[in-house]
Amino acid sequence: MIPGERIDEFVKRIRDAGGPNLQSIILYGSAASGDFHSDLSDINLLCIVHDTSLRVLEALAPVIKWWTRRQPSSPLFMTRNELERSSDVFAIEFLDMRQRYRVLYGDDVLKDLDISMAHHRAQLEYELREKLLLLRQKFLLLGSRERQLKALLLESVPSFLTLFRHALIALGDAPGDSKRETVDRLARRLGFDPAAINQALDARQHNRSLKSSDVRTVFAGYLATIEHVATAVDTMLDSDKSAGSVR
Repeated sequence: MIPGERIDEFVKRIRDAGGPNLQSIILYGSAASGDFHSDLSDINLLCIVHDTSLRVLEALAPVIKWWTRRQPSSPLFMTRNELERSSDVFAIEFLDMRQRYRVLYGDDVLKDLDISMAHHRAQLEYELREKLLLLRQKFLLLGSRERQLKALLLESVPSFLTLFRHALIALGDAPGDSKRETVDRLARRLGFDPAAINQALDARQHNRSLKSSDVRTVFAGYLATIEHVATAVDTMLDSDKSAGSVR
């Protein structure tokens, strides 16, 4: 259940602390779209301010300290100009924000935000490669210890699911209505077996246990799938460089 009263209290406190410097407060992600899970989801907030000087941040800090006592994800603070100027490097994040958001106070700064699909594709390729390299590094540090390997699997799967969804977007397809449908749709498009990804997703989403004897096998398939997706997306996107912008 979305903690609506706590969100309302945040809006009140940040408006009191920010005063006329505060331009907008936006709730985005699962808490804005109705698929929020209290055990798995973060409450994501974007605050647009006119001034981000140290003096201003110091005035806002007590509210953020109060908020993060119960909610681990801290709100993002930026100016309107920063938002518009950084849409090239945060194309994935801003496209996600714009698909699921609700204005809690002030201006709707996301409605007309220009997001270049060429930049989106470049970020997608970079993040797939970067996160694949990090996954390998972490495995090499852990070895085949089942408990740590399972933790790595469940910890990393949300990031890769986000990138899988954006891979479909970059390839001109619509993501599925659920995470599993998105995985299955990308599997059909790129020709891979989705079983390992779906097992990791089920273990995280539905608290389904992975037997110790199965963890290494699932991780092997998981790693191979991500390698396949990274290579396929890179190849397919490089073969078609035409891209426009979306508003």
